[in-house]
Amino acid sequence: MTGRVAAVNLGIVTEAGWAGDASGRSGIDKRPVDGPVSVLTAGLAGDFIGERAHHGGLDQAVYAYAEEDAAWWVAELGRAIPPGGFGENLSTYAVDVTGAVIGEQWQVGSALLQVTKPRTPCTTFAGFWGVPDLIKRFTVRASPGAYLRVLREGEVGAGDPVEVVDRPAHGVTIGEVFRATSLEPELLPRLLDAEDLPAPIREKARRRLAAHG
Repeated sequence: MTGRVAAVNLGIVTEAGWAGDASGRSGIDKRPVDGPVSVLTAGLAGDFIGERAHHGGLDQAVYAYAEEDAAWWVAELGRAIPPGGFGENLSTYAVDVTGAVIGEQWQVGSALLQVTKPRTPCTTFAGFWGVPDLIKRFTVRASPGAYLRVLREGEVGAGDPVEVVDRPAHGVTIGEVFRATSLEPELLPRLLDAEDLPAPIREKARRRLAAHG
């Protein structure tokens, strides 16, 4: 599969009552930038991350969301959502983000990225959009976007190809992980097959399965 980067987006400092950070600051408002951006192990150079207890880190260094999924929300809400409107660093085109397999590797520009986990909607996201029931609606829609870790630092810019260069055989996708941990617990056993899934999610799945015998 080869798609492309439609936009590269960096977060600006936003101060608001809905911001999740204790300081009332959030980096969810991301704006497209021109030219190549350095992709570092900790994330994109120049990207502001507010609530580091829940955002950022090696397993959440880069967040990707598909233009095709964004288009559904544009129709659903009846309003424009610009690139970066989901808090994503990479707006993609012709990339099956929901169907991406945990652990698959993307060559993007000169960087090598690895799919790690789905995004979990939060109250900051709902506040940013001004949609009080967004968490419920986002969960039901189950097109959460994908977090990525950086395997090789490099540069990425709008128009760069997104090429899947390796895909694990287990086949557990971003969408399956999201549904398993939200509305479809019967999928939880599948998560144990995904060895590249971050340990906290795998352990959560084990605990839930153990609790239900």
